Amino acid sequence: MTISNNMFFLDVFCNQINHVGELICGDKFLSRRVKEDGRTIIVLSDGMGSGVKANVLATLTASMAMNFTIDQKDLQETAEIIMSTLPICSERKMSYSTFTIIDIDFNGQTTIVEYDNPPSLIIRDNNIFDPNWEIITLDSDKTKGKKLRKCQFKATKEDRIFFWSDGIFQSGMGSKKYPFGWGLDGVSDYILKMILHEPFASSSKLSRKIVNMAELNDGGKSKDDTSCGIIYFREPRKLLFVSGPPFNEKNDLEFSLRIQQYQGKKIISGGTTAEIIARELGLKYDNLTEQPDPDLPPISTVEGFNLVTEGIITLGKVHQILESFTPEYRFTKGPADQIVKLFLESDHIHMIIGTRINLAHQDPTMPVELELRRSVIRRICNLLEHKFLKDVILEFI
Repeated sequence: MTISNNMFFLDVFCNQINHVGELICGDKFLSRRVKEDGRTIIVLSDGMGSGVKANVLATLTASMAMNFTIDQKDLQETAEIIMSTLPICSERKMSYSTFTIIDIDFNGQTTIVEYDNPPSLIIRDNNIFDPNWEIITLDSDKTKGKKLRKCQFKATKEDRIFFWSDGIFQSGMGSKKYPFGWGLDGVSDYILKMILHEPFASSSKLSRKIVNMAELNDGGKSKDDTSCGIIYFREPRKLLFVSGPPFNEKNDLEFSLRIQQYQGKKIISGGTTAEIIARELGLKYDNLTEQPDPDLPPISTVEGFNLVTEGIITLGKVHQILESFTPEYRFTKGPADQIVKLFLESDHIHMIIGTRINLAHQDPTMPVELELRRSVIRRICNLLEHKFLKDVILEFI
């Protein structure tokens, strides 16, 4: 989720359901962390119709919105360029794609611009918060008369922003319960009840519940592409990941004490590393025999640590899982799955990577896929930062 500071972390997630009978979603969600600017940019676009044509329109729109916003173009100017650039639909003789653009800086200053998507909803202190939306009427040749909704506000911890495509609000339309669709009032009531029941629920969990309810409103078969994204400004969840002992053996005790004092969840990846920490701190260290993943060495235990695994082989599988990960992935009890689960549940991930050479990995008869720890870790960090928008500190010692 994304930019973090001492006040909050952004937990960002978007769940989507395709129009019934379609293999591809006509909505497009993008999120990007611009680390050098201390900004997080989120875009949701809904292309006209459904299926491939809608997806092409939505993808083009979302990509332009993302790139222009990264370049810090004025969002009103961005909106006009997008609407003037979209190709004309051959069937309807018009270009049309709705969008929501959300730009959040390091201090929580937030700008939202919407064109024809259902209005975003901001929840603060378990109530609907009004950021003083303004309506902007465009006046260029190609966009004359079209209207944008825009707001700016300073987010605070525990704020949530809900944004969506019209598949949410129009769900249930024509039914006895919702003849005019679920609508803003129906969705708002549902959200407020959920937050009251689970005040610290993740964005992933809440957005899944909302799209599932919208699908249920449609009798279990979505009549439109349906997307719900949530941004949750919350307390950062911290994780320390340690793999490999320090280069100099004289630093083993200092290294172990530093790790012991860390405030947050802790993972050790590497048997030698676990043995050194247990020895230096006088902690109980057990090698377990149960192998929940037959492809990997079993999980071990060190007193005071959340997870202890083997090193390079397990890390290789961690990279594979992260690279191919989708919201539908189901975690097993295997060591690589458990590392990934803890990564995705965390916000600040501090990786301390020891650089002492493990002679076992210099054996030329070892399989090619057993890359040096440093290379695998860098790939994992890259995925965590760019695919999952985690705040990662990588430290070699």
